[in-house]
Amino acid sequence: MAKKANKQSPATILIVEDEQSLNEAYQMILTKSGYTVHAAYDGQEALEITAKLEPTLILLDLRMPRMDGIEFLQRYNLKDDHPAVNVIVFSNYDMQKEIDEAYKYGAERYILKAWASPKELLQVVENTLQSDN
Repeated sequence: MAKKANKQSPATILIVEDEQSLNEAYQMILTKSGYTVHAAYDGQEALEITAKLEPTLILLDLRMPRMDGIEFLQRYNLKDDHPAVNVIVFSNYDMQKEIDEAYKYGAERYILKAWASPKELLQVVENTLQSDN
């Protein structure tokens, strides 16, 4: 079961996206919406951040340098001490194999970037977090 956001404190969101302009756009819209936001630019950096931080939700790209999103999910799920976390995968790739793997390793949603503006992604984030409360 995914971790619930505390009503008194904002949800902590980790954005894992290698495209700097997208990462910054997601950071800006989520921060303006009151969330605590951290950013990583590949799966390896995301693992390092999650070793120190307990995010409520992870927005995860799949195709990234050094470590892709599927490998991140595999390694993250191997850790026994991490809290349950909501994972929304957002990718430009609509390959059934990748979609299946993302769900297998813990993703709750799989969204195509081309179909979701930053504002639409914000709505998915809010709906995901509200469904846990």
